[in-house]
Amino acid sequence: DRGLPFPLEDLGHASVILLLGSNAADTMPPFVQHLRRAQEDGGLIVVDPRRSATARLTEQGRGVHLQPTPGTDLTLLLGLAHVVVAEGLADSSFLDARTRGHEDAALELARRWPERVQGITGVPASTIRATARLLARGARSGAAGGAGTYILTGRGVEQHADGTDTTTAAINLALLLGLPGTPRGGFGTLTGQGNGQGGREHGQKADQLPGYRKITDPAARRHVASVWGVPEELIPGPGLPAVALLASLGGPGGSGGTRCLFVHGANIVVSAPNASTVVEGLKGLDFLVVCDFFLSETAALADVVLPVLQWAEEEGTMTNLEGRILRRRPAVVPPAGARSELWIIQELARLLDAPSLFSEDPRTMFEELARASAGGPADYSGLDYEVLDADAPAYWPYPSGSTGTPRLFLDAFATPDGRAALVAVRPRANVAQDRTPAPLLLATGRLLEHYQSGTQTRRVPALLAAQPVPRLEVNPATAADLGIVTGDAVVVTSSHGVVHAVAHLTGDIRQDTVFLAFHYAGTGTANLVTGSSTDPISGMPEFKTTPVGVVPLAHPGSTVTDQREVFA
Repeated sequence: DRGLPFPLEDLGHASVILLLGSNAADTMPPFVQHLRRAQEDGGLIVVDPRRSATARLTEQGRGVHLQPTPGTDLTLLLGLAHVVVAEGLADSSFLDARTRGHEDAALELARRWPERVQGITGVPASTIRATARLLARGARSGAAGGAGTYILTGRGVEQHADGTDTTTAAINLALLLGLPGTPRGGFGTLTGQGNGQGGREHGQKADQLPGYRKITDPAARRHVASVWGVPEELIPGPGLPAVALLASLGGPGGSGGTRCLFVHGANIVVSAPNASTVVEGLKGLDFLVVCDFFLSETAALADVVLPVLQWAEEEGTMTNLEGRILRRRPAVVPPAGARSELWIIQELARLLDAPSLFSEDPRTMFEELARASAGGPADYSGLDYEVLDADAPAYWPYPSGSTGTPRLFLDAFATPDGRAALVAVRPRANVAQDRTPAPLLLATGRLLEHYQSGTQTRRVPALLAAQPVPRLEVNPATAADLGIVTGDAVVVTSSHGVVHAVAHLTGDIRQDTVFLAFHYAGTGTANLVTGSSTDPISGMPEFKTTPVGVVPLAHPGSTVTDQREVFA
């Protein structure tokens, strides 16, 4: 899980880029510069139910915008792969030499002919065929040493009940085209926030140890225990995935319930699915501690709030989406009383008489991390501050004695036999059935002006003035049926809750879809209506296809709370 197994700059040499589940133009604007070559070649392909800022980059002959029914990305990918196989566009030499399972995958694809896929996704069969041929054209160019093809998926693909299957279908398509593990093509994922990559690969997930080691792997447990200087049995087994943990809040302690929670820099009252249930769970805890540098909506519920350093005040490292480790240096002096989270953990360890090393010095902890990750998939053992301060690009794995690994899988894939596996996937009927009862499907997401739960950006006057209230994007034809005009206060309801917003009519969204940003608090919290269903493998929540109803706000004269008043 290195988001991009190649340097980001490689995308600047691509003639074709397929991007699914990411509105990068709004959520990571600097990324867009790497799409220019593909735009110039007419090869930027964006899959999104909305005509987002990223989708608009395909206009004027610069690419293709595929606008499928929400929740049908998997079927669309299968349709594209069907064309690749049926028209002989697959890289058979690559498949024979470097993969396994492609025969079984091809059999499953046989039933996904474009006309059938059109009936499910709404994307014309002719467009599906043309897109597959465009992908193959770039792949052939890359194999011949020219500008190649890249397939990228974002969190929007993963945040579905079938997100793992959809991502697998994207990987299968990339393998059929012969892209991964080659110098001029590939598959990658776009992570959603700064250092999300670095956190995941070093134990932030409850089933992992540093270096992307599995917490259930006996060899990994022995190695990490030896570095930490603790008995192996002190290392626990796998913990709960995030959504399951939130569901346990406030429950009886003796039956798996969580009675105490320590939150580091997360505003789960706004950002977590099924937010009203999360709030009830937080209020039912015996003890809630929140580390943050603003009094977020979650911190306001805490028994103890610990003021911590923000990004411009911290020393340390971060790892970006391409697996590149970067030094971080403080730019400003923190206010009196604010402490680093390393200091907080060090003091807790001292008070609890915890074994092992706990230091507030970032360099000391990075050196331990390098030793703990040695031999793991995300090996940092060849790194130290001297190497990072030299400013040469440092990509993991970076084992001792090496110069790092800018491009993964050039010689072999990370499997016992070195071959990549194509895994046959198909749409699950129960997922489609779960999405059909309501007249509209709600997709949540981000805006250019705000970040995550809005804890920071809702406090910046210029940003809040630009997007002061939650706006529900509605197609004009849909709005006419509902008796809604732009500027109306509306109520969005689901089986999980109710949220208030202001209607914004736009032809950029499908008639069967509405969109709401999740940055707002109070009655405008989008996650009041999202549920707790998750992908059975990844545990990722379903954020993109919530069945909802939309009606005008019942009380004349009522308005949606202006967030500028909340922080006045």
